[in-house]
Amino acid sequence: MIVSRYDILFEPVKIGPVIAPNRFYQVPHCNGMGHRFPRSLAKMRGIKAEGGWGVVCTEEVEIHPSSDITPYNQGRLWDDSDIANLKLMTDAVHEHGSLAGIELVYQGLAGKNHYTRLPTFAPTHASVLGGYPMQARAMDKQDIKNLRKWYRDAAIRSKKAGFDIVYTYAGHGLSVLMHFLSRQHNDRVDEYGGSLKNRARLLKEVLIDTKEAVGDTCAVALRIAVDELLGKDGIQASAEGSDVIEMLAEIPDLWDVNISSWENDSATSRFSKEGFQEQYTKHVKSLTTKPVVGVGRFTSPDAMVSQIKRGVLDLIGAARPSIADPFLPNKVRDNKLDSIRECIGCNICVSSDNYAAPIRCTQNPTMGEEWRRNWHPEKIKAKHKDDSVLIVGAGPAGLECAHALANRGYDIVIAEKSRVAGGRVLRESKLPGLSEWKRVIDYRLNAIKQMANVEIYYESEVTEENISEFGYENIIIATGALWKKNGQNRDTRRHLKQDGTVKILSPDDIMDGILPDGKVVIYDADNYYMAGVLAEKCRELSLDVTYITPESKVSAWTENTLEQGKIQEKLLQKNVKVKLNHRLNEIQDNRVVVRCVYTGDTQRVSCDSLILVTERHPNDFLYTGNTNTFKNFSLIGDAYAPGIIAQAVHSGRLQAETFGDKDVDSSIFNRDK
Repeated sequence: MIVSRYDILFEPVKIGPVIAPNRFYQVPHCNGMGHRFPRSLAKMRGIKAEGGWGVVCTEEVEIHPSSDITPYNQGRLWDDSDIANLKLMTDAVHEHGSLAGIELVYQGLAGKNHYTRLPTFAPTHASVLGGYPMQARAMDKQDIKNLRKWYRDAAIRSKKAGFDIVYTYAGHGLSVLMHFLSRQHNDRVDEYGGSLKNRARLLKEVLIDTKEAVGDTCAVALRIAVDELLGKDGIQASAEGSDVIEMLAEIPDLWDVNISSWENDSATSRFSKEGFQEQYTKHVKSLTTKPVVGVGRFTSPDAMVSQIKRGVLDLIGAARPSIADPFLPNKVRDNKLDSIRECIGCNICVSSDNYAAPIRCTQNPTMGEEWRRNWHPEKIKAKHKDDSVLIVGAGPAGLECAHALANRGYDIVIAEKSRVAGGRVLRESKLPGLSEWKRVIDYRLNAIKQMANVEIYYESEVTEENISEFGYENIIIATGALWKKNGQNRDTRRHLKQDGTVKILSPDDIMDGILPDGKVVIYDADNYYMAGVLAEKCRELSLDVTYITPESKVSAWTENTLEQGKIQEKLLQKNVKVKLNHRLNEIQDNRVVVRCVYTGDTQRVSCDSLILVTERHPNDFLYTGNTNTFKNFSLIGDAYAPGIIAQAVHSGRLQAETFGDKDVDSSIFNRDK
């Protein structure tokens, strides 16, 4: 039964010739599957439709071989042979009564054609984006005519594949249509350049071509960046962004509004909160009578209702929230709000695409495993027999494993040595910008508290001596890992040479309340978020901070989560001294000695406290030191292999899914070939 305050979210919405069954709209998003893993893709999208998303869209789908974005696994619709793969998805989505949308794209300056080796086309002769040493070819009139035909052909193929909504894509700086529109990339002097009317000409032509090709039965959507966040050098929502909407207002059947570039549109929770795009989208509805969809990493049903009632949006767009919880709409419908698996905004989902690997999610370990392992976000197979399990450790791996095993029907006891659950997630969520990460623990603890077959015993330390006294034959160790203080990292196994003149701390020390003093050096060989947030914390304490890394950028790996530039900007704004391309060599006379990774030249940096963010040691002594014989004795999460939180959660789920299976190799899964 629908709770009245949320009724508005379940109203149908007419989009051209089709009707969305509700206002929950999974906008196009990357997933690392695309044309290479079509069955995995179809199952993942189908489960979202099962979970109540009224519209479920593809990722970017290439329309021509000269717009090849290898190595990324995006969709492909070059010719009729690609229709069958895409029909797998539309069938899976239609099975649950939802609409299927396809985002057609010609990448232009964002395409490199590594696979096809064809030259790419763009508004003008210009270097392709992303640093690859090649240029795009300026399109002449015949090229433009060809491009329009490629779009028409792809739209017709989309209709044959069963899609209900066909996108014309001009967003995120990743489409030739956006490149024509943007002054930043278009310096033509013919009728396709110069004035906004001319720069918008090709976009308008493709929109009209698409409507003429499929508009009798398919809705035509326009996804567009109304602000490039470049100030007067680019499209601005208050200026040309609004002018474009007014110019094209009634042509598309749906406006899908966002901002550019991708790192701004998919900003992490460290830098942007729920609903952060409202200032860019709230004026759009006043400029068109057509329905508008927009995003903002919405997880709160009340925020969604507010967006609709205040006339900001007609459809609640979501990518990441639909990944974290594919059943979010059904949970709102059924008034099970406490069971929503809220997105934490970490962008681990995005990182998978940057690695051309199937999508994963910190909150939802089943994401990407729907077809490969036949995992479901809300269902799990029943237990093999009556049995009980002791799980040691209530961190992300232990709680996920306990929750999943309990759902299977097993009796679970969790022994946690501290006074609270959460492990590393609870500790890290108290660091600057990471508060929303606590949702990983909150979701699982809330679920476990409602389960009669799970008990948590706090301040209950399990040791090598007393482990057998608990009386369990099935024991799972989830005791996490500890940051090293000996200097070992990916570059060296040598222990750090030091003379005792500098206080050496680890991230664990800082999170335990042992704070640095004096001049602080943070050495980052981990390259993810930890060193950056510790630098912020130290500056909040008004300490003099120098950040040193052997990489050429601050928090280098966060390029994959789209936040590296923002992190480096923030540290510089906070007056953190940054020394790049230097490795830590030794400590001598209240100084750290660092060596240039290229020349080998050394420098000395004054230091009273050194925080080493290098690597972690698994806290696996209960497992490796065990001399008892148990029926099932396992090691999961960081205690097995330290990694990102998503890996720990996945490890807990994998253990729960395979528990009790005889002769099952958990490294084997369905291969989508």
